[in-house]
Amino acid sequence: MIPRNQHSISRKQVSRAALNVLYGLNKAGFEAFLVGGCLRDLLCGRQPKDFDVVTDATPDQVADLFKRSRIIGRRFQIVHVRFGREVIEVSTFRAFQRDDDLDSDQHSAHEETGLVLRDNTWGSIEEDALRRDFTINALYYNIADFALYDFVDSRRDIENGVIRMIGDPVQRYREDPVRMLRAARFAAKLGFSLDAASATPIPAMAELLLQVPPARLFDEVLKLFLSGHARASYQQLRDLGLFHFLFPDTEDSLEGDQGETWERLILAAMDNTDRRLAQDKPVTPAFIFAVLLWPVITARLERYQDEGMPSAPALHKAATAALNLQVKHTAIPRRFSTVMREMWELQMRLPKRGGKRADATMEHPRFRAAYDFLLLREEAGELNPGLGQWWTLYQEADDIERRDMVQALGPQAQGGNGRRRRRRRR
Repeated sequence: MIPRNQHSISRKQVSRAALNVLYGLNKAGFEAFLVGGCLRDLLCGRQPKDFDVVTDATPDQVADLFKRSRIIGRRFQIVHVRFGREVIEVSTFRAFQRDDDLDSDQHSAHEETGLVLRDNTWGSIEEDALRRDFTINALYYNIADFALYDFVDSRRDIENGVIRMIGDPVQRYREDPVRMLRAARFAAKLGFSLDAASATPIPAMAELLLQVPPARLFDEVLKLFLSGHARASYQQLRDLGLFHFLFPDTEDSLEGDQGETWERLILAAMDNTDRRLAQDKPVTPAFIFAVLLWPVITARLERYQDEGMPSAPALHKAATAALNLQVKHTAIPRRFSTVMREMWELQMRLPKRGGKRADATMEHPRFRAAYDFLLLREEAGELNPGLGQWWTLYQEADDIERRDMVQALGPQAQGGNGRRRRRRRR
């Protein structure tokens, strides 16, 4: 136990909603602690995005205390308590499954591989600490005496910048393979290093990600690439052998003849995403997924065109095939896959600027995203420079300048062979 005068965490750094939950539980006679990532971030000098609470109250007891709350989850039952727009996640102290638990079938379940399917066995705070994945996420802040509770040398590892698994890493990765992705994400986000015992098993166990539902992996990919540390996350995934089991077809493209080009494209997209987030600009999962699958799209597109298929149906077929394969690994909701298709289609339309095509293309709702995509392709060396600069100037020009720019284009950019089309007779 680290008393209040020996650590830097203050209630002034904690959101009002989290304090309301902590005091509400404490007033009702329950233990109440802040836990995990919020304390880690505060000790690292970062402002947490959310605050998690842990207690000895059961989910039903927590839900009874707070009006705007609901119990969610089957694998891990937790309570979401809402205060305005902020949601505080409240969980109950958990323990490892006990062999003598008469209700074990109701509260916990494992596959033969070791994967935990359900785990709602309540325990003490000491047991809860040992159940957590990494030492850096196992600190507790007691609202009753403002002390930090440290059961696994969490504070020392945070100060030393070390990510260390609690317990046997092989067993813990088997229980939940997503812990391997979390290890990569924390290393990227915090700039910490994985200790040897936690890092060594990952490449050999990465295949366990195939057991994880694609919808859950989609959420994990968003955390990896849309939290301000996309480039570092990508590099961690490649180094640990995890990227192949998230984007297998993209990994194959990176190992091919154009691998260096695709690597530059992906890194440019990651840098662009990190830069936009740092500037508080909006980002969408559709953009990063569109870039990650673009090497797969182009390979299929070229093959279909070589077989004599026209460009538009070839692109549609390539996109459908690439998406159908990818959703077996990471789900992609339709609202994002539709945007991705439009961005890919616009890559075919951007070179065709004759007549009123340029204005029509620029009015497309996905034009700006497709334009940014085009610039990244030129930056990576996939395309020769020039087209992106033309579109940059076109957006800044007035109507007369735009007409002159279009008239100055050659027949290929006009979108035809230079011959006038004969008007159809009514």
